[in-house]
Amino acid sequence: MENAGYGLLEGKRGIIFGALVESSIAWSIAEAAHREGAQFILSNAPVARRLGSLDVLAERTGSPINWADATSDEDLQQLFAQAKEEFGQVDFLVHSIGMGLNVRKNREYEDLHYDWYHKTLDISAISLHRIVHHALEAEVLADGGSIICLSYIGAQRIFSKYSEMGDAKALLESIVRSFGYRLGRRGVRINAISQSPTRTVAGSGIAGFDAMFEFADRLAPLGNADAASCADYTVSLLSDLTRMVTMQTLYHDGGFSAMGISDALIENLTEVLTPGEAD
Repeated sequence: MENAGYGLLEGKRGIIFGALVESSIAWSIAEAAHREGAQFILSNAPVARRLGSLDVLAERTGSPINWADATSDEDLQQLFAQAKEEFGQVDFLVHSIGMGLNVRKNREYEDLHYDWYHKTLDISAISLHRIVHHALEAEVLADGGSIICLSYIGAQRIFSKYSEMGDAKALLESIVRSFGYRLGRRGVRINAISQSPTRTVAGSGIAGFDAMFEFADRLAPLGNADAASCADYTVSLLSDLTRMVTMQTLYHDGGFSAMGISDALIENLTEVLTPGEAD
């Protein structure tokens, strides 16, 4: 039976950045927010117009689309002008934006192309700062609001194939803390959700993603958290139920972040490292 929702976001209005196709985490967040009674603008970069199917989500949730590049001050100014016209103020912002250009081009971390590196940091992390800055400048962000961004444990630990994206996520989480102190004066909270490896368009661009996914799934007591469960968790953090939670990196990963090794991994490693001994 489909969950009819609990009205957790009834009367709340916001902007959700980063939905592209149905496998996108932001897509699931939009569907969950709509289920819980929220109204919102969907936003993605203009290039996504030809790459994704955002029109389908917009129709499904009754939401307008604003094609804004989150690395463009001009685009963000126009977006928040639209939000002010549509809603007056917004109660939440969801940042689900990330791209590692060197990762996609299989450049080793020791040999990064620095123009691409700068672009990765701009898209994946500095865009959060730009979004919050322009929301404040436009006086669109309501007191008591909530801001969520999506991170990964690669910000804290080394996953070799994650490369420059580990740096980007570390910067993203630092921006959360830095803004959290300042936004708290207005009762606005900002948090990062550190999500399990999730099969999305962005994830598919990482070499070795399948191995990262399987490793996490076998280590986490609950297995990997999927996009739908991440969306439900996000809704709780956008709601007033979590009004005193801010500046946190919150691990939504089935327990992966608390684990050292699991029986499943020991069994697999034993098979690989001591072949034939069980005979």
